[in-house]
Parts: sequence; structure tokens; C-alpha cells
Amino acid sequence: MSKKAPSEDEKFLFVDKDFLNSPMAQADWSAKKLVWIPSERHGFEAASIKEEHGDEVLVELADNAKKMTVNKDDIQKMNPPKFSKVEDMAELTCLNEASVLHNIRERYFSGLIYTYSGLFCVVVNPYKMLPIYSEKIIEMYKGKKRHEVPPHIYSIADNAYRNMMQDREDQSILCTGESGAGKTENTKKVIQYLALVASSHKGKKDSSAGELEKQLLQANPILEAFGNAKTIKNDNSSRFGKFIRINFDVTGYIVGANIETYLLEKSRCIRQAKTERAFHIFYYMIAGAQNKLREELLLEPFSNYRFLSAGHVQITGQEDNEMYEETMEAMNIMGLTEEERIDILKVCSTVMQLGNIEFKKERNQEQATMPDNTAAQKVCHLQGINVTDFTRAILTPRIKVGREVVQKAQTKEQADFATEALAKAVFERLFRWILARVNKALDKTKRQGASFLGILDIAGFEIFEDNSFEQLCINYTNEKLQQLFNHTMFILEQEEYQREGIEWNFIDFGLDLQPCIELIERPNNPPGILALLDEECWFPKATDVSFVEKLMNTQGSHVKFAKPKQLKDKTEFSLLHYAGKVDYNATSWLTKNMDPLNDNVTTLLSNSSSLFVQDLWKDSDRVVGLDTLAKMTDMPSGSKTKKGMFRTVGQLYKESLAKLMTTLHNTQPNFVRCIIPNHEKRAGKLDAHLVLEQLRCNGVLEGIRICRQGFPNRVLFQEFRQRYEILAANAIPKGFMDGKQACCLMIKHLDLDPNLYRIGQSKVFFRTGVLAQLEEERDLKITVVIIAFQAQARGFLARKAFAKRQQQLTAMKVIQRNCAAYLKLRNWQWWRLFTKVKPLLQVTRQEEEMSLKDEELLKAKEVAVKVESELKEITLKHTSVLEERNALQEQLQAETELYAEAEEMRVRLASKKQELEEILHEMEARLDEEEDRAQTLLLDKKKMQQQMQELEEHLEEEEDARQKLQLEKVTCEGKIKKLEDDILVMEDHNNKLLKERKLMEERIADFSTNLAEEEEKSKNLTKLKNKHESMISELEVRLKKEEKGRQELDKAKRKLEAESSDLQDQIADLQAQIADLKAQLAKKEEELQNALARLEDETAQKNNALKKIRELEGHISDLQEDLDSERVARNKAEKIKRDLGEELEALKSELEDTLDTTATQQELRAKREQEVTLLKRAIEDENRTHEAQIQEMRQKHTQAAEELTEQLEQSKRVKSNLEKAKQALEKETSELTIEVRSLIQAKQDGEHKRKKLEGQVADLQSRFNDSEKQKAELGERCSKVTIELESVTNLLNEAEGKNIKLSKDVSSLSSQLQDTQELLAEETRQKLQFSTKLRQAEDDKNSLQEQLEEETEAKRNVERHVSTLNIQLSDSKKKLEEMSGNIELLEEGKKRLQRDLEAANTQFEEKASAYDKLEKTKNRLQQELEDTLMDLDNQRQIVSNLEKKQKKFDQMLAEEKSISNKYADERDRAEAEAREKETKALSLARALDEAQDSREELERANKALKIEMEDLISSKDDVGKNVHELEKSKRGLEAQVEEMKTQLEELEDELQAAEDAKLRLEVNMQALKAQFERDLQGRDEMGEEKKRQLVKQVRELETELEDERKQKALAAGAKKKLETDIKDLEGQMETASKGRDEAIKQLRKLQAQMKDFQRELEDAHTAREEVLVTAKESEKKSKSLEAELMQLQEDLAAAERARKQAEAERDELSDELASNSSGKSALAEEKRRLEAKISQLEEELEEEQGNMEILNDRLRKSTQQVDQLNNELQTERTTSQKNESARQQMERQNKELKAKLQEMENQVKSKFKSSISGLEAKVAQLEEQLEQESREKQAAAKSMRQKDKKLKDLMMQVEDERKQGEQYKDQAEKSNVRMKQLKRQLEESEEESQRATAARRKLQRELDEATETNDAMSREVNSLKSKLRGNPEPKE
Repeated sequence: MSKKAPSEDEKFLFVDKDFLNSPMAQADWSAKKLVWIPSERHGFEAASIKEEHGDEVLVELADNAKKMTVNKDDIQKMNPPKFSKVEDMAELTCLNEASVLHNIRERYFSGLIYTYSGLFCVVVNPYKMLPIYSEKIIEMYKGKKRHEVPPHIYSIADNAYRNMMQDREDQSILCTGESGAGKTENTKKVIQYLALVASSHKGKKDSSAGELEKQLLQANPILEAFGNAKTIKNDNSSRFGKFIRINFDVTGYIVGANIETYLLEKSRCIRQAKTERAFHIFYYMIAGAQNKLREELLLEPFSNYRFLSAGHVQITGQEDNEMYEETMEAMNIMGLTEEERIDILKVCSTVMQLGNIEFKKERNQEQATMPDNTAAQKVCHLQGINVTDFTRAILTPRIKVGREVVQKAQTKEQADFATEALAKAVFERLFRWILARVNKALDKTKRQGASFLGILDIAGFEIFEDNSFEQLCINYTNEKLQQLFNHTMFILEQEEYQREGIEWNFIDFGLDLQPCIELIERPNNPPGILALLDEECWFPKATDVSFVEKLMNTQGSHVKFAKPKQLKDKTEFSLLHYAGKVDYNATSWLTKNMDPLNDNVTTLLSNSSSLFVQDLWKDSDRVVGLDTLAKMTDMPSGSKTKKGMFRTVGQLYKESLAKLMTTLHNTQPNFVRCIIPNHEKRAGKLDAHLVLEQLRCNGVLEGIRICRQGFPNRVLFQEFRQRYEILAANAIPKGFMDGKQACCLMIKHLDLDPNLYRIGQSKVFFRTGVLAQLEEERDLKITVVIIAFQAQARGFLARKAFAKRQQQLTAMKVIQRNCAAYLKLRNWQWWRLFTKVKPLLQVTRQEEEMSLKDEELLKAKEVAVKVESELKEITLKHTSVLEERNALQEQLQAETELYAEAEEMRVRLASKKQELEEILHEMEARLDEEEDRAQTLLLDKKKMQQQMQELEEHLEEEEDARQKLQLEKVTCEGKIKKLEDDILVMEDHNNKLLKERKLMEERIADFSTNLAEEEEKSKNLTKLKNKHESMISELEVRLKKEEKGRQELDKAKRKLEAESSDLQDQIADLQAQIADLKAQLAKKEEELQNALARLEDETAQKNNALKKIRELEGHISDLQEDLDSERVARNKAEKIKRDLGEELEALKSELEDTLDTTATQQELRAKREQEVTLLKRAIEDENRTHEAQIQEMRQKHTQAAEELTEQLEQSKRVKSNLEKAKQALEKETSELTIEVRSLIQAKQDGEHKRKKLEGQVADLQSRFNDSEKQKAELGERCSKVTIELESVTNLLNEAEGKNIKLSKDVSSLSSQLQDTQELLAEETRQKLQFSTKLRQAEDDKNSLQEQLEEETEAKRNVERHVSTLNIQLSDSKKKLEEMSGNIELLEEGKKRLQRDLEAANTQFEEKASAYDKLEKTKNRLQQELEDTLMDLDNQRQIVSNLEKKQKKFDQMLAEEKSISNKYADERDRAEAEAREKETKALSLARALDEAQDSREELERANKALKIEMEDLISSKDDVGKNVHELEKSKRGLEAQVEEMKTQLEELEDELQAAEDAKLRLEVNMQALKAQFERDLQGRDEMGEEKKRQLVKQVRELETELEDERKQKALAAGAKKKLETDIKDLEGQMETASKGRDEAIKQLRKLQAQMKDFQRELEDAHTAREEVLVTAKESEKKSKSLEAELMQLQEDLAAAERARKQAEAERDELSDELASNSSGKSALAEEKRRLEAKISQLEEELEEEQGNMEILNDRLRKSTQQVDQLNNELQTERTTSQKNESARQQMERQNKELKAKLQEMENQVKSKFKSSISGLEAKVAQLEEQLEQESREKQAAAKSMRQKDKKLKDLMMQVEDERKQGEQYKDQAEKSNVRMKQLKRQLEESEEESQRATAARRKLQRELDEATETNDAMSREVNSLKSKLRGNPEPKE
């Protein structure tokens, strides 16, 4: 039957099962050993393992069959095809990043955007509309459990809704992710689903129900219009976080909703990126508002608004005017009136108009002005305030300073900031008002909410290049949410394990995030980041830098706090979050935290004529005003006067987040993680690296990490048995067995480690990777079964075909025989006659009749037999029928009896039924009563709830009243304080009046004393009192008269004071101008100091450049020495060429003995001639390249010298210009000080002098402009100089960076060594693999040794043959003239050497890449640490069990333990010695670092003192009075600076001493290195003898690995050593085999040449007689040539020695260059090793060439070529003379260059000394510092070399320990014997334990049977109960 095709919507929900169950994929996976390897393009790629070589693996990519080698640590396991496109990634057996990414990618490409990952639902944005959100899909998900339907957001929403209804527990859905990932869309889908589900089953009871759901859906467009905007990643990005709380009643109806928002991005109102938009409402309003409304709102085109920076940015597929209509309609549905809507739009228009207000700066002042106030008029019209008051509040706001209120003029920047802050605050308050209005509309129903479902839509974890305060808040929120997820996952895991009865050490993973959360939110002891930020907001003169410094001081030692490696700014710090390290920049955090506003404008707005605007600004008294900012900047000690008046942004956000987290903790959370697949918004494309980063930030990988700690793979007993029973076929007996027992037997049969699984009550729990291993074993088992089945089937078919063929063969033989007989008889006449006569004979007829009768008889007999058989069958049937009748009669009787019994039972059951029915009726009556009671209680409950609601409303009203009273109290307190201040002012005024009226004060004092005395005597003297009262009245009259006179005096005084105040204002203005001028002067001085500092830096850089020139000169000389060595090598090559000529003569002598064909010889000869020409060309090309390199170096040197001279000249010019500018500025400062003094002395002539000063200010401004022009020119020149010098500094920076990298590599290597040693000590599972690999290595080594022995024997035979051929050398020199073409062999050898050199270079690069891979191995080891720790726990459990069993045998093991302790102590001593050596070097390095740190601290202190001095100078207002104090402070500071200088000099001396000690240590290390090299040579000589012993030791180590775990580390070391030896042997074998192959090839070539020479010999016989005559002469010449050859060989040997020395010097110089330039000392050592290998190859080549010479000695008769040799020798001498002359010329040129360089250096030095005469002291200090830094760098490089050498020493110590381990082997054998005895005893104890377990199993079975019977009884009881409950239903 054909399967039903899936519909369109099901394609995007359900996985294709045919793909999952395809056997092809399963076979492909099992056959190819597929794994994941890292890929830069796809993240991870599938590949199959082909070969394994130690830590490297050869893999073949599955896509393009490309082969590549990968480190084993980079490989990640692949899941079987069974787990492809799995719906829940927690079910994956291999939980790694590659598998998670692959599963998400496969599902995404199949259209499946939803995937579960444990508690998470991962959603990938499809960037297209999918048909999976229809009502049909909603019906499909309604009421279904999570595992019954595919993953969907509807499933999450439905499960949350059902859990809320069933458990009566509040639910929450947390949607997080990046911008554009689809958070808001999924939130909409959840609300849509809940609105449909929660209202679909309602009747017509509630008429307003549909309106509430509609309002709930329509609230989203309003919030999107005012809170969403277009960004680069998303066209409709939510710029705020929201928590939507939907309330439900008891029956599941929606009764209301509430929305809370977090972190609105206010700054988007005023500025956006190029392609981004502001909030949608601005564009909707401008595009959709009609004419009348447009005029009312004073709207303009898009381009007229400054805040809409990009103009009208259109969104594709969306019209702004249509969206405006939709927004207005949504507002109407939400119940907003027309007036409220217009007021909202007016506020939005106000925000845009605020951006059009332009401020300008006055000409001579910093004060801002508003030349055009049209925009301000529009703003005031829209907001209902006065224009003049608004402009005054912006430009000259009133600020309270002390007890007085002052109008302060604002600068242009301050005014712009005020308008922008006002725009942001206006929009934020509007957004809050709209949110409150929406919440009020959604909460209008009267029904009480029983429970709620919350939806959190908030931004995910963010890591940007520049992370500010907003990112800290978002990341803080995500830390809390991730902690919530970890905590809930811990609870669910704990419940699952407890339910299944599994032993598990519970770990609360939520506590992992607590340190980072406390670092952010902790209030005190020590305070966190937010608390410190709030504290800094109240301190005077607090800045962002001081905040960061305070944070570093308090939290610098925190685990999650870190300083960034490269400090770009002082306001940077780093936090270690769960998603990674985040660098924060704390610039403008204080202002963001306080969120200040112009309180003058806010008071205007709060008193607006518009009621809507008043409502927006009703809490304006809680705003951070300008006076608080002024107090922070100006007040010395008024820091905490208004702390209770406002709350910071951090405090408010922390409180709102705490409320959110409490609500979330009280709910059952559901997690949704949204992922953006690419930044291009393209459907069907997935960026692997982007998705992995989001999975890491969203916490999905964190959840997987938590899963890996436990048992993530869970299989039901039935499924496990059904799938894996094939692996344990014989373990389960036939018949019924419980699933748990069957699984126990299967797992016992599979021999799984107990730590890898747990067996629960209904499931089997496995760790990661176990199911993949079982799948592999199952595949292998199935393949074996199928192969056996196929073999049986094929055998059966083959046998059947074979039998058929046999039958056909026999039939063919019969037919052939008959045909042959017929052919013989066919023509025989007698046969013809027989055939004709035979029918006529009667005999034949009788026979036919007899045969017929016989047939009839047979038929009759058959009929009789049939009749008899039928009779028998009938009789048998009759008897059986009778027996059945009797049986039926008996059954009838039994059934009648049973019927009677059943009838009786029926009667009894009927009676029981009646009784039960009566009971049931009674129960129903009770139920009705209870229901009535429940209804009454529900009514009471509703009444109580209504009362509670009313009380809550009353409480809220009371709370509002209380808050208003508190606000009034605050305002009253403010008024009281103002009045108190006024009273104080009046008191001061009265005091002044009293002082001026001295006479009146004396009289009043007399009278007061008299009055006091009279009051004391008033009780006794009443008469005197009356007199006094009369006197007082008279005095009062006098006082009135005097007061009138005083008032007149006051009037005159006020006039004078007004005049003096005017004069004081004028003086204040002048002083302000003077202060500005001083500030300008200070800036100029700072610029001068900066320019001088730059000059000093440039001079220092020039010194470095000169040093570089010297180094380059040294490099040039080294290159020239290399050239000389190359020439020597060329001479050597020429000598080898001559030797090859002699070899050719020997070959020709061998030709006379062997006479064969000569055709191939000529071809080879032609080929060799071609190769010789090619080699000659190559030599010429190399010479040309060398000459070109020398010329390039000369050009570079000359260019560098010219550039340096130009730089020096420019620096001179810059210095002279700066000195001139400095003198001019000093003159100006002196003039200004004179003018200031004159102004202070003459206050009365202020106006006149002000005019003069204005003229002087104009002059000064002109001078200032000129100086600025000069400064610009100087800056351009300085920039040129810095650009030219950057190339030199970059080299130093690169060298430093590479040194740092190398130090990191060394530290990582050391840590990897420790990790690998620990892993080797713990990995017990790999014991068998070690043993097999060791056996293979042993076999390979034996085979390689046999091959080596064979090669050595062959080599000895060849040497013997060579010795015989050496005797015939004298006769072979006659025919060398004919074989001159064979010189090309030398050129071929040179070519081969070049190829070998190239191969060595490639190997060198591979080694470099291997070092990079080591870092990856470290990461991989860290990832697998968790798994290894689990293995550690298992091993510890096993060890504890063994220790319990072995307590009886402790006495026997004590001796072995003592022996092992001795050896361990020896090893510890060796390690301690190595550590002491390391600590010596480290202590010196630390001393250097401490000295550097102290120097830096002193420099910082010096800078701080300078800054304090400048602050003191700038902060003082009264110049004349404080000059003396400033001079005193300056002297004190200069004294401190001198003390610091002396301390610096002392520190420099200490540094020099440390460097000397370091140099001594380096000398000692060099001596140690030489001794170490000698030891190495001795060990190499003994190495070959110890190789055979190692093989035996390896066999013994195999047994030692199987029996004793303590010797495992030693065995691993031996294995490593063996592998290195095998690799060396393989390399030797390869070189030997290559040499042998080349020798065989050359022998074949020689044989071909001999065949060619045979022809020439035939021609030579004719001329033999003539040759005999000339032979004697040639012999004489040959002897002389031999003597010359010997001399040439000696010369060549000397040249070779010189070349080797030059090469050694070149290597040393190259090492030094590499350490200075790239720092790759370790790589240089690798290069040396490779060069040593190359030299070995060269030696082997020379040996093979010597062998060839010996073979060529057989050619005796080669005398004719002696003359040619003489000619060639003469030509070679001439060429050598030419080479020598060229070398002499090069040396002369080198000397000339050196002389020129010295002259240039002298010139540069002279110019340099003349140019920096004024700055010699500073330059000298900087030079010393630079030299110290260079020395430190060199010391660091040397220390790196020393550390490398120490590493080598440690490796040698490890080898020594391995040798000691071999010595301990004998003792291990003895311990093995003892261990065997112990094992026997252990086996006996195990047998006893097995017996006990058998008895326990019997008891368990009985228990299981009892539980089964109990379950049966309980089922019967339940069935009866269900029947009892089900009977009354029809009555209803």
C-alpha cells in the first residue's frame, strides 16, 4: 500500500521517517566511520577516518573526497543516522557542538524551524512566511502533550496553559535572542494562541469577553508603533523589553492583562545610523496625518527634521500611512479618546521639533544664543508654555548655589545636551503613559484572576566591540535568566532521578553564575558595580575614570573581574560572563545612571496649560536637576544633601529586575531561544559560526554541558530490549520476563562500565556516547547475521544450479549416445530390414496383448486396495464419532451443573447489586449536598474576593494619597528650608545694621541690662515696672525717629551698593575673561609639553632607527659571508664534478668486460647532457639572484640612510619652530600677568581698562590664530615623521608580540605536559589498545631491524666490491675523454639536494603548523576534562572496592609499596632539582618585572603630581594672593621630582645588576649546553646497542600493563620512546631504501652505458696499436694529474671546513635575527634539526657517489680521455681564478660599503648632536630607558632559549626515569607473582559473593511476584471503583 502524502503544513512540522529508517544511510555511517572535523566555511564538515598516525588522523571529506590530516583532538563524534533531525537534541547520544549545529542545520534546510534542546525550544528565523500558524494547526496542538506533536511555539504555549489549569501554578514563557531573531513574532503567536484557546470554549455568557481578547491583540500594534524601529538586522526591532502578564480565572478564561517594560532605547529619538530609523510613530504620523491635523500638529517634511538623520527610510512591504491608520484604529479599540490621541501626536511632534532648535556661540563669549526661535515657538505652542520662559530656562537657567539662586549662562554644548535630554525624557514619559493607559484598558474587567501566564520578550546576551551601560544591564538580566534555567533544570533532573531511584550526587548548576551576579548587584562588603556607580554619582568631582579606578581597587581580585590586556582607555574593564569575556567602556556612565534634566524646563512643563502635559510631568520634583550637577562639580562637601529626592537608573532597573525574578521564580518557566541564521535576511541560508555564537550566548550549549554531567540519554525498557536484544541474544531465557530484569541481564552480558549507565524504575539511563557505541556493535552484529544469511542463500542457489547442470549433463550424454547409435545404424541395410519386419511379427503382438492384460490387472488391484482403505477409514471415523458423542454427553452434564451454580451466583450478584445501588444513591445524595455546599462556598469566595478587591483599591488609593502627602511633605520641607535660608539672610542683614549703628547698640545694651535686672525684681517691685514701661515707650519713640534716619541712610547705601554691584559684575566679567585666557594659556602649555614629548619620542625612535641601521649593516656583512660560503660550495661542486669525471673513466673500463647492446646507452647519455645543461642554467640563475639580493640590500641601506637624514633635518626645524612659539607664549603670559595685577589694583577705572583689555584680547586672538596655524603645520610635519618611524616601531612591536606568543606557547606546552601525564595516569580503558599498539610496534621494529641488517650486509658487499674496483682505478683513466658528458650527474645531485632542501622547508612549515595545533589540543583536552573527571570518579570507586577486599593482604603488599615509595622519592628529587633550576630563572625575571613595575609606579606618581599641580593652578580664582603659595608648592613638587629621579637612577642600577646576573646565568647555561651535547653524543653511540634490549622490555611491559596499574605511566613513557625510535628507524629505512633504489638505477644505467661502450670498443681495437704508443705518455700525465687532484681535494676539504664554519656562523646570526624579528627560537631549532637531516642526506649521497666511483673503477681501458681531463682542469682553474678575483672584488666593495657606513654614521652623529643640544638631558633619559627595554627584550629572548633548553633537560630526565623503570621491571615480575596469588584469593571471595547474589536474586523474584499480585489486586479494586463511579451517569 502506498503511504499518504504529507500536506503542505505537515512538511514544515513532521520529519520524513523514510529518511530516518533508510538502511543506506545506516550502512554508510557504519562503513565509513564518519566523524566531524572543523571547517572555516561550514563550521564542521563530515569526513571518514582512513588512517591514524599517533595524534594525527588522515580523513577523507564526504563531499569532495579530499584527503587531509587533522589533529585527533579536533575530531568530534557523529551520531548514528537514527538520531538525524531529532526533535529533542538532548536525546543525541553524542552531545557536542558539531552534532547540535548539524541537527539545527538539517532541520532548518528541511523547513523545520522549531527544535527542542532539553527545556529549551530553539527557533531559527526562516525569513519567509510558513503555513504553520493557521487555525487548523492550533486545533492540532490543542490539548496535546509535548511528545505527541512535533516542536512548535504552540506546543510550548499549550503545555504552559494546561499546566496552569491542572496544577494551579503560574506559568511563564521566556523568549530571548538577538535583534531580528524573531522574539516579538513568537510572542505574538503565543498571545494569538492563548486568545483563541482561552476564548474558543466560552459561551454567550460574557458579552465583553471578545472585546478583551481583541484589546489584548491590539495592544501589540500600539507598543510596536511607539517602541519598535528599523535596524540593520531587523525591520521591526523591539527597542525595549516587555513582560506581558495574562490573567486567567478558575475556568481558564482571560480576565485581564498587564504589560511591564524594561530598558527603552531613548537615544533612538535623537540619533540613528544611516540605514536605520527612529521609532515608527514619527514616520507614521508624518506620512498619515491629514491636512487639518497636519496643521494642528505643525508637521513638516521628513528632511526638515534634524532628529530624523536619514530622512524617510522606507521599509519594504510596508506603507507608513496604512500603518498610521492601523495604529489609530488600535488606539480606538483600546479606549483612547480623540483628544488623547491628538495630545499624544503633539508630544511626538514636540520631540521632533526640539531637534530643530539651533544654538550658536557668541563671538567673544562661550554663552549660547538662539538666533532663530521659530522651532522653539512651535515647541511651546504644542506644549502650552511661554516662549520667553522656555528660552530663558534653556539659555540662562536659574541654579541654586549655596543659599542664593543664580542665573547661569549655558554654552552651546550644554544647551544642545539639555534639548536632547528633554526630547528623550518627553518621549520616555509618553511611552510610560501609553503603557499605563493600555494596562488600565486591559484590567477593566471585574472578574478575579486565579492564575496568570507571563511572556517575557527581552534581548539576549550581547557582546559588541564597544559595550556600554545598556549592555551591562542586558547581560546582567541574562545572567539572572540563565541562573533560573540552570536552577529549574537542576530541579527537574533531581525529580527525575529521585522518581527513578537513581543514585546521583546532586549539583545545583545555578550556583555557577552566582559570583558574576554578586559582582554586579552586591550592595556592600565589598559593593558591586551598580552600588559603586550609585555611590560615585553622589561624590563631588566624580568621573568615569575615578569610578573605574574605585571598581578595580574594590573588585580587582574577584574571580569574574578582569582587566583588559590592551588598555585603549582608562574607563575600560572586563567581566567574565557565562557566555564569554566582555569588555565594557564606562564613558558617560555617571550621566546615564543619573539621567539629568533641566529642572527649569520641567517646572515649566509641569505648569503647562495642557492638562495632558501636566499629567506627564506631575513628578517633576524628583528629576535630577542642574543644581545637583553643579553641586557635584563645584561643591567641596555637599555630597549627600538630596539623596532621598531621586532614584538612579541602576537602582530602578535593579528593583524592577528583582520583582521580575521573584515573579519568574514563583512560576513554572518555559524557555524559548530565538536564533538569527544570517545577517543578510535571506531564507534558506545558515551561517554556522553565527549560529554557534548565538547558541553559546543563549545558554543552549550551557544546557548541553549540564546534560553531559548526568545521564542525558534515556531509553524505556521495552525500546531498549527491542532494539539491542540482538547484542545479548543468549542472555535472556525464553518465556516471559520483566523488562527491568531483561535489561539488567542484557547490560551484564554487554560488560558495560557501571558508571556509564543507571537502571531506573521504567528507563535505562546512559551517559553521552554509550548509545553510539551500542549502535556500532548492533550494526556489526547485523552485518554478520546478514552476511551469514546471504552466504546460506547463495550456497543454496549455487547447489541447486549445480544439480540442475548435472542432470542436464547426464541427459545430454544419453541423447549423444542414442544419436551416435542411430547414426551408425541408419545406413545399415539389415537395420532397415529389421525396422520393417518387426511390426509384422506376431510375437511382438502377443507381447503387446500381455502387457495390456497386465495393466488391467494392476488397475483392478489398485481399486481393491482403495476400497479396503476407505472401509478402514470409515470404521475409524465411526469409532471416533461415538467417542465424541460420549464426551459431549459428559460435557452437557457438567455444563448443566455449572449453569445451576451460575444461576445461584447471579441471584447473589443481583442482591449485591441492589445493595450497592442503594449505597450509590446515598453517595449521590451526599455529592449533591456537597456540590450545593461548594457552590455556596464559591459564592462566599467571590464575595470575599470582591471585598478583597475593594480593599485593595482602597489601599491603592490610600497609598496614592500617602505618596501625595509625602510629595507635599517634601515640597513643604523644601519651602521650610527656603524660608530658613531667607531668615538667615535677614539675620545677616540685621547684624550688619547693628555693627554700623554703634551708638544705638550701646544704648540698647544698657537698656537690655536694665530690663533684665528689672524683670528679675518684677515680682517684688511692680511700681518700678510701670516707670520702666513709660521709659521704654519714650525710648521707642526715639528709636522710631532713629529708624527713619537709618532708612534714609539705607536708601543711600543701596544706591551705592547697586553702583558697586554693577562695578563688581564688570570686574567678574573681566575676571572670567582672564580665567578663559589662563585656560587657553594652560592648553597652549599642555600642547607645548605634548609637542616636546613627541619630539622626545621621535628622537628615541631615531635612535632606534640608527640601531636598526647598524643591525642591517651587520646583516649585510653576514649576507656577504654567506656569498663567500656559497662560492666555496661552488668550488666544492666543481671538485665533485671532477670526481664524477673519474667515475666516468672507471665506467668505461668496465665496458670492456661486458659486451651488450648500446642503444639505451646513447639515450641515457643524451638525457644526462640535457640535465647537465639544466643544472648549469640553475647555477647561473642562483648567481644572478645572489647578485640581485646584494644590490637590493645596498639600495635599501642607502634609502634608509637618506630617510634618516631627512628625518633629522625635519626634527631640527620642528624644534626651532617650537622654541619660537614657546618664547612668544611666555611673553604673552608675562604681559597677561601684568595686566591682571593692574586690573586688581584699579577697580574704580574698570570700564576704561575693559576697553583697553578688549583691544589686547583681539591682538592675543590674532596671535593665537597664528600660533594655531604654526601648530597645524608642526602637527603635519610631526605626523609625517611619525608615519615614517612607525615602520621601524612596528618591527619592535611584532617582535614583542611574537615573544609573548612564544611564552604563551611554552606555558601551554607545560600545562599540556601536566594534563597528558594526569590523563595517562587515569585512562584505564585504553589498556588493551596500548598492548595491541605495542605489539604492532614491536613487530614493525623487528621487521625494520631485519631490513636494516639486510641493507648493512648489502652495503658491506658493495664496499668489498668497491675495494676490488679501487685497484683498477689506474687503468680506467684512459677513456675519460669520451665520457665527459657524465659530469651532469653532479648537477643532478645538486638538483636533488635543492629538492631535499625544499622538502625540508615544507617540513619546517608543517612543524610550525603542528605548534599551532597544540593549542587546539589544549582546548580539546579542556573540553574532555569533564568526561575524564567522571572516569576519575569511577576509577576511585573501583579502587575503594578493591581496597576493601584487599585489607587482608596489606602485609604482603607493604614491601612492594616501600619499594615503589623509594622510586617515587627519587623521581620527586629529580623533579625538585629541575624546579629549583626553573625557579632561579623565574626569580630573576620576577625581579626585573618588579623593578619595571616600581619604575612605572613612580612615573605614574610623577604624572599625578603634575596633574595636581595644574589643578591647583587652575582652581584658584584670586591670582595675586595665591602666586606665592603656588611657587612654594611648585618648589616642593620639584624637590619631590628630584627625589623620584634619584630613586629611578637607583632602580636603573639595580636593573643593571640584575642584567649582569642574567648574563652570568646565560654563560653558565651555555657551558651546561656544551656538556649536554657531549652527553648526547655518548648516548647516541650507546643507542644502537640498547635498541634490541628495548624490544624485550616492551614485551615485559605488556604483561606489566595488564597486571599492575602502578607501572602504567612507565609503560606509556616506554611506548612513546618506542614510537620515536620506530619513526627514526623508518626514516633511516626510507633514506637507505632511497639510496639503494638510486644505486640500482645507476647500475642499470651503467649496464646500458656498457652496452654502448661495446660498440666503441670494436672501433677502439683498430686504433689500439696507436694508443699503446701514447699510453706511456698519458700515464706520466695521469700521475701528474693525480697529484694535482690530490691537491685540489685538500683545497676542497679546507673550503668545506670554511663553508661549515660560515654556515655555523650564519645559523647563529639567523637565530639571533629570528629571535629579534619573529621570536621563533623553537622553530629555529627545528630548522637546525632539519638542516642536520639535510647534511646527513648529503653525506649519504656522497657515500653513494663513492660507491659509484668504486663501481666505475672496472672500466680499465679509458686512457684516451686523459687529455680531455687536462683541458677541463685548465678551464676549471681559470674559472676558479675568476671566482677568486670576483670574491676579492666583493670584499673590496664590502670594505668600501663599511667605510661609507661609518662615514654616514659619523655625519648623522654630528648632525644629531648639533640638533638636540637643548633637549640632551631628556633624550639621554629616554635613550637609557630604551636601552633598558631592548636589554630586557634580549634577556627575555635568552630566557626563552634557556626555558627551551630546560625543557629538553626535563625530557632527558624523563628518559632517565624510564630507564630506571626498566630496572624496576625485575621487581615488578616478583610483584606479579604475588598479585596472582592475591587474584586467586579474590576470585574465591567473588565466588562467595556470587552465591550471595544468587540468593538475593531469588528473594527479588519472590518480591516481584508479590508486587505483581498486589498490582493485580489494586487493578481489580480500581475497576470496581470505576464501575461504581460510571453507573450513575445515565441518570443525569
